[in-house]
Amino acid sequence: MNTQNLTQAWDWAYGHAYVFAIGIMVLSLIMAKLLDHFFAKVLKSIAARTKTDLDNQLINQIHRPVQISVVSLGALLALSALIEDDTYQNYASSGLFTLLVCLWTWVAIRASRTFFNLVIQKRRGDSALVQTLPLVNNLIMIVLLVHGAYWVMHLWEINVTPLVASAGIVTAAVALASKDTLANFFGGVSIFVDRPYKINDYIILESGERGEVVNIGIRSTRILTRDDVLITLPNAIMANSKIVNQSGHINRFRLRIKIGVAYESNLDQVEEELLAACRSISEIIQNPPPRVRFRSFGDSALEFELLFWIRQPADKGRIEHLVNRNIHQKFAKAGIEIPFPQRVLTFTGQPFERKVEKSAEPDENKNI
Repeated sequence: MNTQNLTQAWDWAYGHAYVFAIGIMVLSLIMAKLLDHFFAKVLKSIAARTKTDLDNQLINQIHRPVQISVVSLGALLALSALIEDDTYQNYASSGLFTLLVCLWTWVAIRASRTFFNLVIQKRRGDSALVQTLPLVNNLIMIVLLVHGAYWVMHLWEINVTPLVASAGIVTAAVALASKDTLANFFGGVSIFVDRPYKINDYIILESGERGEVVNIGIRSTRILTRDDVLITLPNAIMANSKIVNQSGHINRFRLRIKIGVAYESNLDQVEEELLAACRSISEIIQNPPPRVRFRSFGDSALEFELLFWIRQPADKGRIEHLVNRNIHQKFAKAGIEIPFPQRVLTFTGQPFERKVEKSAEPDENKNI
């Protein structure tokens, strides 16, 4: 009985356009109010228990647009009941959907900006990230605006084919004119995503230069060598080159010092003196501990290699200097000889004699 009454009431309201339109608007307002309560009480209470502030800001940004969308759809249904002419109905629906497209495009742009701003605030010490993310945000904003404009033109049945063709020609011309700039930009993006190095890392370039990364920009990377020479390289080259990152993913860097000793030396004593040369230097890491390796029998010496680790690649030259001094002092004190290359010549056959010819007497009468 209740179902039949509801059906009759619906048919009666549908037959009276104004009553139907008012009923739809009232229902849409009630729905909007329920959604307001859901956002304010449920979603915000859930977001309050999370560690990030991103969800709170996003909820605040979409709260009102969701209500406006519900009311707008209700208004569209109400207008459809009031307006019988199909042409005016199309105008009304196109107008309302245009407002919704503009509204949600604006919401998406705000959400994107909020996300990138929060990331920048958390990674403010990373200059490469701080410089790159605003540009990425601008690109996303352009894509969203173009997407929204396309749907607006589609709603109003505007032929976008000539515009797309013109945009393609313009894009091709711009791409050709700024080929190197775009290559450097995408190289910077790949460096940002792949993270082969970061600020303050010590790297060795494919050409052999070694230095500290002092800046990673949109177009180029700057490296300060140990000679205090600033090298600026385009990101397109950096992204396609072999780069050795001495800072690496762990906080230690291994050094090698090769040393030769005389064949008569005591090998155990040599190893002990080499390890002792590292103990007095505080910058040398003791875990893993320094180690000595007997590498080969050289032409004039037994070839050893001392291996040890330090924290900062920037200390490489200074630590090698200190270790070499210690090795020289300890070897001299222990009587361990560091030989120089020697050659033994053996002559066979007739004894070697040196013959000196007496020079002829000068001719005093000869004209000079």
